[in-house]
This record gives sequence, structure tokens and C-alpha cells, in this order.
Amino acid sequence: MIDRLDDDGSRLADALARIQREVDAAFSGFLPVPEDARSRLVEAMRYAAIGGGKRVRPLLTVATAAMYAVQRDAAVRAGCAVEAIHVYSLVHDDLPCMDDDDLRHGKPTLHKAFDEATAVLAGDSLHALAFEILSMPETSADPIVRAQLIAALAGASGWNGMAGGQMMDIAAEGQGYDLPTITRLQQLKTGALLGAAVEMGAILGRVPEEGRSHLRYYARDIGLAFQIADDLLDVEGDEAAAGKALRKDEDAGKATFVSLMGVEAARTQANALVTQAVGHLAAHGPEADLLRALARYIVERDR
Repeated sequence: MIDRLDDDGSRLADALARIQREVDAAFSGFLPVPEDARSRLVEAMRYAAIGGGKRVRPLLTVATAAMYAVQRDAAVRAGCAVEAIHVYSLVHDDLPCMDDDDLRHGKPTLHKAFDEATAVLAGDSLHALAFEILSMPETSADPIVRAQLIAALAGASGWNGMAGGQMMDIAAEGQGYDLPTITRLQQLKTGALLGAAVEMGAILGRVPEEGRSHLRYYARDIGLAFQIADDLLDVEGDEAAAGKALRKDEDAGKATFVSLMGVEAARTQANALVTQAVGHLAAHGPEADLLRALARYIVERDR
């Protein structure tokens, strides 16, 4: 929970509240409801994208970009593109053909609130919206920067990133995955998009590729810590606080960090990863404090 964090906790709470407002306002602007038969689709997109989620990914983009004096509006737009991919993935993951969930962020999943066909189209359209946002000159006046942003997000979203990790997860039931395989699965399914969020902030800041290594290491470590924390919450968490069904992996016989390592070893590993992630920012001063606080928040959150 945020109130258990150190002195950066108040700043982080303010930053999370601000990015949630900004992302909601941006999606509202990106998704005006048309006065024709498409209105149901756009209403579904708004239902999925507005008013839910912690917005950790857009905040990672904004916090990274801020270290390099990027205009905040541009960083928020890029963060919305990352969030659009994240939201589309949740919409599709919740479908009966995937995880078959009824609850997300404490409200009915999109296919329950609307219908399956609309949920598929809404997910598809959010995926397209992400790259539409990145292609806009308002995100960056430099076409090379826009192309790099698109490439980073596309690579993190597809078969060699989030979607590939989800395929590994689908195949995991009853497979007896070992720890290296689970680590690779989660680096793709969860870590790739978190990594893209950080990378895109650096791209906006025109940081050369060879100057981003420490940020990639930071993102790699928080990505694994994030998933271990999720696995711990799945075992120990409260469904009402989480706003979704818990303990589904255990019921499906899927291996997780917790099932393979045990609760205490998993918690120790998550904390070690956060310490390591913060260490990768040692060359930065106070301008990286928000990234440091985000790393700690990842393992101390309660949902």
C-alpha cells in the first residue's frame, strides 16, 4: 500500500492520482462517441479505458521522460498508447476463450457489460488506437521519434512480447513449467510492456540507444518484481480489494513464482529485484526519485 512507503510515498500517491486523471481525460478526448451505429463500440472502448487501473505504465513513461525534460503532454500521450495496449490485452484476456473472467477493476468485464463480439472489436480498436496516438505529430514533431515509439510498442506487444507470453501462459496448464520457463513467460507477458513504457520515455527524451541500458535493466527487474507481487497477491490477497477473481492459476494447475519458490522466498526475491532496479538508477539524482518510488510501490501494493 502507498501509505507504507517511505518519504517518497506522498509524492507517488500524488503522481498516481494525477496520471489517472490525465489518462482518463486523454482517452475521453481520443474517444468521442459518434452519433451512428459505432456508438456502442466506442462506449465499450470508453468503459474499458476510462476510470480503471493504477496507470503504472503511463506513469513509468511520464516519469522517465521527465528525467530528460520532455514536455509532459507528449509523454502522457505516449503513456496512453502503452495503456491502450494494456487495456486491450485485458479485454481479450477476460473473454471466455481465454481466462473467462467476470470481474475487472471491481466491475463486470467488458464482454459481460456489453457482449463478446463488441469486446473483441473494442480490444482490436484499442490496439489500433495505440499506434494512431503514436503516429500523431502532437506526440512528437520528429517523425523518426514517432517511428521509434511505434517500433518499441509493437515489439513489446506481439509474438516476441506480451502476446507471446500469453500464448506460453495458455499452454502452461498441466505442463509443469520450471522457474526459468516461468521467468521467460513473465518477461514477455508482463515485463515487455513495462519495459516499453520506460523505453518510450527515453525515446521521447532522445536518449541514444546505447545510453538506455540502465533503464532497460531497471525495467527488467521491476517487471519480474511486478509479476512476483501479483503471484503473492493471488495467494494472499483479498478479491474485493483486487477487484477481480484470485487463485485461478492454482485452480488451473499452473506453476507460478510462488508455487515454485514458496511465499517467503518469492517475497525475498521481489524485494531483491526492487533493490537491484533502484541500483540501476544510481547515476541519476533526485530526478529519478519517482522511478525509485514506483519500484518500491510495485512490491508494496495491495491490488
